[in-house]
Amino acid sequence: MFVRKLSLIAFVLILSLIGTFTKAQFKKVSLQTWKGIASYYHPKFNGRKTSTGEIFSNEKLTAANNFLKLGTLVRIVNPRNGKSVVVKINDRMNAKNQRLIDLSQAAARKLGMLQQGVGEVIMEVFPGEEEFLSAR
Repeated sequence: MFVRKLSLIAFVLILSLIGTFTKAQFKKVSLQTWKGIASYYHPKFNGRKTSTGEIFSNEKLTAANNFLKLGTLVRIVNPRNGKSVVVKINDRMNAKNQRLIDLSQAAARKLGMLQQGVGEVIMEVFPGEEEFLSAR
């Protein structure tokens, strides 16, 4: 009986952890603003093609996002230190990635988040770029 209860508790715990990792790690704050988790590209992606066909470089101010149209310019703000950077969305993330955005290392450096690897950011689409917003 004890083993059965323990197994049930373990099963429920595993299900709750799976739910935690599959939830989107961002939310829409206003019409053109989102708050969520950002990470940055691993160096192994240097030289590979992005979704736009451009060659990726960690030294350019670019990023990947799964719901803005490719070519959209966005301002990314690190709320911990107030630093910001403007990046162009030129790639898509893995469909299973639930983060808001993946930044180039140059962008992460400007935001002061290279050491931490991931962090909370605010993403703002520039006024006049409304046509780049998807239904999401």
